[in-house]
Amino acid sequence: MRPGEERPVEGGACDGVSELELLKLRAAERIDEAAERLGALSRAIWSKPELAYQEHHAHGVLTRFFECEPPAASWTVQPHYQLATAFRAEWELPGVPAVPRPLHLGFLCEYDALPGIGHACGHNLIAEVGAAAALGVKGAMEGLRGPPPPVKVTVLGTPAEEDGGGKIDLIEAGAFKNLDVVFMAHPSQENAAYLPDVAEHDMTVKYHGKASHAAAYPWEGVNALDAAVLAYSNLSVLRQQMKPTWRVHGIIKNGGVKPNIIPSYSELIYYFRAPSMRELAVLTKKAEDCFKAAALATGCTVRTFKS
Repeated sequence: MRPGEERPVEGGACDGVSELELLKLRAAERIDEAAERLGALSRAIWSKPELAYQEHHAHGVLTRFFECEPPAASWTVQPHYQLATAFRAEWELPGVPAVPRPLHLGFLCEYDALPGIGHACGHNLIAEVGAAAALGVKGAMEGLRGPPPPVKVTVLGTPAEEDGGGKIDLIEAGAFKNLDVVFMAHPSQENAAYLPDVAEHDMTVKYHGKASHAAAYPWEGVNALDAAVLAYSNLSVLRQQMKPTWRVHGIIKNGGVKPNIIPSYSELIYYFRAPSMRELAVLTKKAEDCFKAAALATGCTVRTFKS
């Protein structure tokens, strides 16, 4: 709502307003009521960033949030659900006759951080928005006139988004079974109801050469760092022929031990993204050729590992 704009409280006072719009208003009202608690939740996660699978503080903050959400015991909370830092919180409207398959809505909370720069990706906000959306649906359902439909709301705390794949672990453990639709939101510089998915995989590239003293016998060495630098340069040159929708980003993780030792080992890590698996395969093949060319030019051996 805009500043100063009032929401109608009673459905009967809203001539010409549809039931759907009334439900949206009630959802927004419930979120507004919880705004202070939601803001505190986000700040608590942001103030103590934790890496993948180590989000113990965030896990505790989120599970306490749902355990304490009024009225008391309205959410059934399972801490440490399938993973040490995952959780599950469920709500159903009391008094609704049980049915074999209610409409099952899921909302996701992420809360892991990035190494060195904390919550620069805004996962504290993802956790806040996931919790807020679940509260909003709960508020809308509680405001329904007439017999309510059978609906179940589940909030899943999904750790390790930045590294490791916590959602994959939870999928394999059956956490998403019987969920009809799952929602999450991500911070962005613009509002968008939908963002296209991209195909992505990671690749680790390892070059092996031969160590030698860089001052006394440099000609005896095979420089693995040279191979890494050439590979990085090859991919940089390749960018001119990349499609605008392709993304390639990487780092040199290991480049040697000391300046006076010809590096016998180097390692790069790259991420590749494309709109489809077919295009990702084309992009990956071009990158692999760049890695092989660097090995050939320096006399190193190269091994690539996909994940």
